[in-house]
Amino acid sequence: MTDGILLHVEDGLARVTFDRAASLNAMDFPMARRWREVAHEVTSDASVGAVILDATGPAFCAGGDVVAMATTGASGREVTETAEAIHDGIRTFVEAPLPMVAAVHGAVAGGGLGLMLTADYVVASENARFVSRYANIGLTPDLGVSTLLPAAIGQRRALQLLLQDRMLSAAEALDWGLVAEVVASGDLAPRVNEIARFWLDGATAAFGQATRLVRVGAARTLAENLADEAATIGAAFDTPEAKARVAAFAAASAKGRS
Repeated sequence: MTDGILLHVEDGLARVTFDRAASLNAMDFPMARRWREVAHEVTSDASVGAVILDATGPAFCAGGDVVAMATTGASGREVTETAEAIHDGIRTFVEAPLPMVAAVHGAVAGGGLGLMLTADYVVASENARFVSRYANIGLTPDLGVSTLLPAAIGQRRALQLLLQDRMLSAAEALDWGLVAEVVASGDLAPRVNEIARFWLDGATAAFGQATRLVRVGAARTLAENLADEAATIGAAFDTPEAKARVAAFAAASAKGRS
């Protein structure tokens, strides 16, 4: 049983795939638990240097499975427990020194926005659509949306999505800064694979630490961030990966001056 999420790890790349296509990859409680487990498994695997987040079926993610909540008579406490499990997975991925790229197609709704923004780099297909819909059903943002969405596009635009029944096209999402790139549908998987391979073939550890510094910095003081930056670059400087690259850079610079 996959509980709605597939995980495949090979050659340093972890591929995390939402796989409840019949429910538009909306998260029920088993899928929420699985997301948390996958996050901890991937981020604790020293062999993993990059992560791809993608999805099967016609949509990327419709957020929480509201239909299941309504038809099973779920309580507010159960909804909170589901959200808490998903939040643990989001926090685990965001705080890890591990770059993640999301391949987004079809609909991204509600909490799906927060799950998408767990990734550091988002590539959307030209058919992608983005919508909040929380207030339409009398609910409030979850799955990191109240934090990750304004961090990505600014508070005013985040409120436009949350307070209006507005759907963004892929082109509009690119213009707003919600996604990094928009590609043709057939180019989505190849482009995302190319990005992940760039990380794995390059200064993998440095890419990972860069994502961590940027993602956790907003919640800390400037002094804390500066101290972390100083410690992190010092540790990076002593790694074989950095030593070789710094030496090559210095040699090239010296040659250019001669």
